[in-house]
Amino acid sequence: MKRTFLLLFLVSISLVSYSQNTRIKDNNNIGWYAFIASLKIDDKWSLAGEFQWRRDNLISDPQQNLYRVGINRLVSPGVNIRAGYALAETFNYGDIPLNNLGKQFTEHRAYQMLLLNNKFGIAESNHRFILEQRWVGRYSNASLEKEDEYVYTNRLRYMYRAQIPLKGREMADKTPYAAVYDEVFMGFGKNVNENVFDQNRLGLLLGYRFSPKVRVEGGFLSQIVQLGREVEGRNVFQYNNGLIISTNLSF
Repeated sequence: MKRTFLLLFLVSISLVSYSQNTRIKDNNNIGWYAFIASLKIDDKWSLAGEFQWRRDNLISDPQQNLYRVGINRLVSPGVNIRAGYALAETFNYGDIPLNNLGKQFTEHRAYQMLLLNNKFGIAESNHRFILEQRWVGRYSNASLEKEDEYVYTNRLRYMYRAQIPLKGREMADKTPYAAVYDEVFMGFGKNVNENVFDQNRLGLLLGYRFSPKVRVEGGFLSQIVQLGREVEGRNVFQYNNGLIISTNLSF
């Protein structure tokens, strides 16, 4: 019996060591700075626009520029749907870049979103589901200066967010608040490659609502990204930690 326990212990240690040895970690310090705006058309319809300036080394080096637009419809109180388009320009950053040639690349996306809002006590929460159809730029050879192919992939995203006012019991004007969210990304389809688990984002935020039209928030962001390819037969994970600041405007 003692030999059996010893054998199981040694096997478990070996499996943990193997798991650690087969994963390459790339750590980066990031800063994400977002500008988000919405324009109400009537009681049911509104337009949405967003620009995110994402940086490596907090601010000095480019990571990604993201542009996103969409049209919203209020289905019922607390239920919104959106359809839209996004353009992402991703740059060469980190020790192991997303692109295997170390080149920047373009991605075009169509997306559909379902947003569910509810309130319990003084807390507000929402569930966000996004389905993305992605066309990711790829270079057929290293001599090219611009990508000449686009690979189609699918991705599903789910985010849960909760926030509470830090003054009073309602999210009124001139109210500070705290928020937390976590979002997981899953790839699927024939071109998913290594990253069925695509990434996870965790945010811990403090915000201030100036009025129904202006809200600013910022805090800590942790992003874990799995590359879609192996390097020397090992999976690669980026661990990106840093700052996120966003300005939200409603017209």
